[in-house]
Amino acid sequence: MTLINIRNLGITLSAPLFSKLNLVINTGDRIGLVAANGRGKSTLFRCLAGTLEPGEGDITKARGLTIGYVEQDVAPRLLDMTFRDAVLDALPADQRENESWRADVVLESLEVPDVLRERLMKQLSGGWQRIALLARVWVTEPDVLMLDEPTNHLDLGKIAMLEGWLNALPRDVPVILSSHDRAFLDTVTNRTLFLRPEQSQVFSMPYSRARLALDEVDASDERRYQRDMKVADELRRQAAKLNNIGINSGSDLLVVKTKQLKQRADKLEDAAKPAHLERSAGAIRLANRGTHAKVLVTLDDASVETPDGALLFRTGKQFICQGDRIVLLGDNGAGKTRLVAMLRKAIGQPETQQDGIKATPSLVLGYGDQALADLRETDTPMNTIIRGFDVGDQRARSLLAGAGISIEMQSRPIGQLSGGQKARLGMLVLRLTNPNFYLLDEPTNHLDIDGQEALEAELMAHQASCLLVSHDRSFIRSVGNRFWLIEKQKLIEVETPESFFAAMANHG
Repeated sequence: MTLINIRNLGITLSAPLFSKLNLVINTGDRIGLVAANGRGKSTLFRCLAGTLEPGEGDITKARGLTIGYVEQDVAPRLLDMTFRDAVLDALPADQRENESWRADVVLESLEVPDVLRERLMKQLSGGWQRIALLARVWVTEPDVLMLDEPTNHLDLGKIAMLEGWLNALPRDVPVILSSHDRAFLDTVTNRTLFLRPEQSQVFSMPYSRARLALDEVDASDERRYQRDMKVADELRRQAAKLNNIGINSGSDLLVVKTKQLKQRADKLEDAAKPAHLERSAGAIRLANRGTHAKVLVTLDDASVETPDGALLFRTGKQFICQGDRIVLLGDNGAGKTRLVAMLRKAIGQPETQQDGIKATPSLVLGYGDQALADLRETDTPMNTIIRGFDVGDQRARSLLAGAGISIEMQSRPIGQLSGGQKARLGMLVLRLTNPNFYLLDEPTNHLDIDGQEALEAELMAHQASCLLVSHDRSFIRSVGNRFWLIEKQKLIEVETPESFFAAMANHG
């Protein structure tokens, strides 16, 4: 049954975000919305939610249809409410009074621990705040559910819980979600919409299969375009030849024929459409200065502890060698970030002795964390590059522009950049550091799919040595060639991450 019909929808800001978009949303649809950062996903959601008027086209909804829109940010007024009260707040006053059990049913379905339900929203982690926003929408029993980047800030356990929850929803409730998490899209969607300025593409399949189909469509368009241009070129050559003969022989017929050939060539060229070329949100490139050392870091039964000295785990005897791309796996709170911090200190400040951790002296560290904490919010991108590296104004400007930060944004505070722009700035800083060992904590957090794939390609192309922590299963599978798992207070090496993923899904 059709619930929403989108016809010839278009939105233009400084450039078209999308145009001539046609999409029918039926019961049972689980639609993944895919586009680079800043390319219209949230804008389309606002059009569907009715808070933004499209520039062209129209949206027809079934009579009385209610749409639940889960946005990315918590409204400031909710921060001083408890988790449970924030969910109750979404209900009309009479229901709040007489049917408060509705909030408990939703919180139960989302596996929210009792202890968190009475905690203030501002005291919750980013992940639990996202779950609270979802609970607020679901308690109102909408006919259609829209989720904007629902896995941001979620760890693997919560992502697995969300996947299970979405897949258990009544089939008559369509779900439309935007996400850069490829494994998540594959698990919860059955249709994929690639949002594009001209010709958006829809496929009745999850992301990975849809992406292959899209690549085939683009390749076919490119072949057709090249063929048309070749034919137009051939027609022009024939026209030029006939023109010469016509002039020399004074034949009016040949002059007319020449004109016709030129017109056909013009027509072909006008109609020929080049294949879609994704406008880059900014390049991601890494450097690798290399080192002759085979063993980069030795862990000799180092103990990883909480700040107050409680043992989290012991590393045993481990080596990080050149070319290793080690993924560190473990439950939340197992000590991944603590080990990363210890390694960072051992490599960056070798004068401070770290028991059980020894880094080779030739190591130059490239460190990137999920909070992009090394970027000062009040500083400007321009200052960050000029102060940190030996580059002049001109070079700094072109480096920043290449990373997707426009001239006007280069002099504004970093706090005003989008998450994706900050992530690309962070990657630029990493590259200019010219390291030979990368320590990456959630590097894909703010990157769109193009950015994630570019980072994967760079790490592989440079044979970069790195240790990384990530909740992105596609990224882990693509990049990792060794896997360390923190389990029962020990660090053990495992063949693949799959059994860990499965365990998270089972108890997520």
